[in-house]
Amino acid sequence: MKQELMTKIIKVVLTIAIVWFFYWALTNNYFAKLFESPNEFFVLLQQHMTLVGISSLLAVAVALPLAIFVTRPKFKRTEWFISNIVNFGYTIPNMAILALMMGILGIGFKTALFALFLYSILPVFRNTVAGIHSVNSNLIDAAKGMGFKPHQILLRVELPNAAYSILAGIRTAVVINIGATALASLVGGGGLGNWIFTGIKMFDNGILLSGAIPIILLALLTDLILRGIEILVVSKGTRV
Repeated sequence: MKQELMTKIIKVVLTIAIVWFFYWALTNNYFAKLFESPNEFFVLLQQHMTLVGISSLLAVAVALPLAIFVTRPKFKRTEWFISNIVNFGYTIPNMAILALMMGILGIGFKTALFALFLYSILPVFRNTVAGIHSVNSNLIDAAKGMGFKPHQILLRVELPNAAYSILAGIRTAVVINIGATALASLVGGGGLGNWIFTGIKMFDNGILLSGAIPIILLALLTDLILRGIEILVVSKGTRV
């Protein structure tokens, strides 16, 4: 009961803080840039979402098969090696990855996209591996006893039971990506980060917040949508 009460209090306090912040920002005309340049805003928003969408899809397309590969009995010895490589890539700061990719690919959209893709692999990979490892071994033994082949066990037992963890990893990667994409403007990748860094250079909070607040709202909205997809897709009995 105490924990539920504290959770409700925290939610109320956060809601009040957010409402107060928006009221303060509006009364001080800090969102003027949004109303003055709506066309530019939508162009930057489109660039931002394109970077997030493509880099996240590429990360899922690479990390998911890779995680399945290292969890197969024949290739379990490779898990330690591949996991350390992926972990090492994630420990490198965003700025360092951007600088490295800029040195290799130059400046522009492709550089930002590749850097974001590399930074998004770990959450998907780690959660997929953890989810597959958490599947009850009795379920796998029962499937083997029923004559299931390895690929049937993967598709019908392991992945459905690991779905909650996998989707949580994808959600984490996408939300992190939304924030990290703000740095894409530093290498000419576009996005809402253009307004953030323009505001910093000009000491203009209005321009800065016009770029930062949409990113925050986009991250919160995306998180809610992906949480809703988790609830719809994942069986209630398999949620951790």
